[in-house]
Amino acid sequence: MAGQGVARRRLLAAVVEHLAEHGLGDVTLRRLAEAVGTSHRMLLYHFGSMEGLLVEVVRAVEARQREVLASLPADDPAEAARAFWRTLTDPSLRAHERLFFELYAQAAQGRPGTTHLLDGIVTDWLEPVAALQRAQGHPPDVAEARARLGLAVARGLLLDLVATDDLPAVTAAMDHFITLMTTPTRESSPQTS
Repeated sequence: MAGQGVARRRLLAAVVEHLAEHGLGDVTLRRLAEAVGTSHRMLLYHFGSMEGLLVEVVRAVEARQREVLASLPADDPAEAARAFWRTLTDPSLRAHERLFFELYAQAAQGRPGTTHLLDGIVTDWLEPVAALQRAQGHPPDVAEARARLGLAVARGLLLDLVATDDLPAVTAAMDHFITLMTTPTRESSPQTS
């Protein structure tokens, strides 16, 4: 069993790297298998279907993004947020972002093989972002609401980027949002007497 898990992780890593380099294009399971040095049957064995494989690709990319978020220094929240945004909008990730939104829509519509993408698609991000908000002095309920808002804005702007490819405008909007989110507010500022 452990060997199967290792083989699955290696295949997934190879597929993630291949898709990052070449994009989705007109990829088929057979072409993808050939490109990563395996058979389509092995991909089916480990992932169940093309949709199942693509869902795992999205999850792997999101896990990497959360690792990047966790590694950013918390001493300057605005600069950490801007650094994270630069990571998310790196042109090498554009194919992954398109794949994310395509699968997200299919999962929301209940397409077989994609629905398990919805498990954790929001909640896996809330705690890491809420922790950053709590570190800025926000009470837990406010921190969670701000985390959800931040996730919604980031995903909305990423969708805008995928649709328009207007990185300067999308980054300007995110920069404005980061300024709003990292400027101390009355609720987070120390009370003066």
